[in-house]
Amino acid sequence: MSHYAQAFAGWADAQDMNFAVPHFRGCSGQLNLAPRAYHSGDHAEINWVLERLRSEHQAAGGQKLLVVGISLGGNALMRWAALQGHQAALKADAIAAICAPLDLMQSGLAIGRGLNRQIYTPMFLRSMKPKALAKWAQHPGLFDKTALMAAKDLYAFDNVFTAPLHGFKGTDDYWTNASAKPLMRDIRLPALALNALNDPFVPANSLPVQGDVSNSVTLWQPEQGGHVGFAKGIWPGHLSAAPEAVGGWLLQAVGQGTKTGEARHG
Repeated sequence: MSHYAQAFAGWADAQDMNFAVPHFRGCSGQLNLAPRAYHSGDHAEINWVLERLRSEHQAAGGQKLLVVGISLGGNALMRWAALQGHQAALKADAIAAICAPLDLMQSGLAIGRGLNRQIYTPMFLRSMKPKALAKWAQHPGLFDKTALMAAKDLYAFDNVFTAPLHGFKGTDDYWTNASAKPLMRDIRLPALALNALNDPFVPANSLPVQGDVSNSVTLWQPEQGGHVGFAKGIWPGHLSAAPEAVGGWLLQAVGQGTKTGEARHG
């Protein structure tokens, strides 16, 4: 389980709350069997998970369901909330996205430029290409394997693999239409978007402003925090700051607590 999932698990345990970590297809360490994998705007997958969790929680006594999406999962979560509109409140009570690339085009281009291209692009591709090849082994001919191996950045990778496997015409279509930011005026349940202004993957000028979102959305944009960092205390620090602040906001949003933490506008 990721370091930030563990940090949220610790916070939930301290609040005596149930805690679950849903994984997108292929992200749990076990490859799914279908040709498709997951993508950054996979709202249908989120809808299925939340319907399942809501059903189980109602059977257990009608508890509140608070949902946090991290990075790409945060974009998909916000997109789900926007597309669901008023129906979202039937499946969750409040949501939060942490360090989500809400404008996938701007984030994708940022990762492919400068120092990011030298450091992070190879790191991502070292993880993503083997997963894609495992999918090809399941379904030979599913995509152009030679083109995938030649991909030098996320744009090329998504153009060969992610976009066509999930119904998009190509990377431009995928990054444009899977982004949550253009839809966030349609969100109707309490929603928090936390983005650090120094996130290397999410350019500050790509972040939504209040005019881009509905009155149900709160924007926290602190100056520091990096990409899912928000470390607290003496080096190397600990990661309780984000769970405490975001968790406190979620509890307050459903009338079960007060806002905590200092993650606000920078």
